[in-house]
Amino acid sequence: MIELTSIKKAFNEGKPNEYWALNGIDLAVEAKKVTALRGPSGSGKTTMLTIVGCLARPTAGRVKLKGEDISGLPERFLTEIRRQSFGFVFQQFNLIKGLTAIDNVMLPAAPTGQPHREVREKAAALLERLKLGHRAAARVEWLSGGEQQRVAIARALVNDPEVVIADEPTANLDTALSKQFMDILAELNAEGRTVLLTSHDPLVVESSTVHRVVNMRDGRIVEG
Repeated sequence: MIELTSIKKAFNEGKPNEYWALNGIDLAVEAKKVTALRGPSGSGKTTMLTIVGCLARPTAGRVKLKGEDISGLPERFLTEIRRQSFGFVFQQFNLIKGLTAIDNVMLPAAPTGQPHREVREKAAALLERLKLGHRAAARVEWLSGGEQQRVAIARALVNDPEVVIADEPTANLDTALSKQFMDILAELNAEGRTVLLTSHDPLVVESSTVHRVVNMRDGRIVEG
């Protein structure tokens, strides 16, 4: 579904502090499978996610989505692809304080032009599914870490993406909540969604939910 060919990514290119986060990545992410990127801090895992999810462009190389080369598309097209195809669960959740859980879930749908009532009903249904319906009207800063993560998952799903991207999704969770997250991930995959995540948590990468583990170090893919 997603193909990366000779991907390189530099930060501060041409400056004294130039840094190459990715150094020639070739990877095919299979549709409707759960793929985990594993590696130490600084290995390039998060940078890979940003490129796959159209949040950043590679310095060199090509990205294909369902056979179409999207590497050189103008930003407005990448924005539309990102909105339609990807749902993101960030490590720090990135919820908007001062807004309720349901308002946070609805945010990604705002630019799509869908009727407000339909989006609100969809957001409410997602929160119910994640056993958080009773907290829909609570401001997100009042929620526990596990509740905030479920809000972030609901937000990632509100536009019904084909691909769910999660960056270190269990880093701030205890064992019980991490297992709960993996159960949710298994459900999403059973619905036919492709999942790409980063983690060095054995509970994640050794889970039966994960179909493939890709090891990274120094911006490259290495043998496990």
